[in-house]
Amino acid sequence: MTDITILDEIPFSIDVDALASRVHVKEENGYLDELKRLVDEGQAIARPKAMYRRAFIDHKGEDHVVVEDIRMTSRVLRVNLEHAHRVFPFVATCGMELEAWERSLDDVLHRYWAETIKEMALRQALQAMNEHMTERFRPGQTSTMNPGSLADWPIREQRNLFALLGDVEKAIGVRLEDSFLMIPTKSVSGIRFPTETRFESCQLCPRRGCPGRRALYEEGLYEARYRKPSV
Repeated sequence: MTDITILDEIPFSIDVDALASRVHVKEENGYLDELKRLVDEGQAIARPKAMYRRAFIDHKGEDHVVVEDIRMTSRVLRVNLEHAHRVFPFVATCGMELEAWERSLDDVLHRYWAETIKEMALRQALQAMNEHMTERFRPGQTSTMNPGSLADWPIREQRNLFALLGDVEKAIGVRLEDSFLMIPTKSVSGIRFPTETRFESCQLCPRRGCPGRRALYEEGLYEARYRKPSV
């Protein structure tokens, strides 16, 4: 397995003002000193990590692609990779250090703050990974798909994505559960791919009120672009 990159020395710093705003802590409500103490704890132990690799597409079917002998079943992914010959599977995480720390906290409010700190660590891991990937491989404009983000590419496909990366737990500490969820909980897996047409899974998801929405739902997009042609 070649071209695997492991990033395990990602700098992590917490913007206390931004964190306080996100968790609705103000100086006048008396919690700011507590929050700053927790920030100091988390920042001292945090080690966000990421791994990715360049992989080449062997074959494209109607509703799947084969990437270096690993089959990925998704009509949407297949259409999105129509003009691609290489992809970048990845996993990024806040790190087991923060996961263990958050679990050690007894106070419900402190655990909520710690969860938010974990999200910030994951975001910085993703940013560092994307910057490294761009600098090394120059993929041009890219989009990303994540197993489980659409019914078309269900979460069980995590197993095949992990197979493309090898021993993810040994490399960066992310364990894939029997349910196909990841531990640490603030971890993300996916495939980044070059594309001329930007894509977000949100464009195909009609769920209302989603806090993680990154693009508007486009009714009719699936029928127009992704529906299998009639025989």
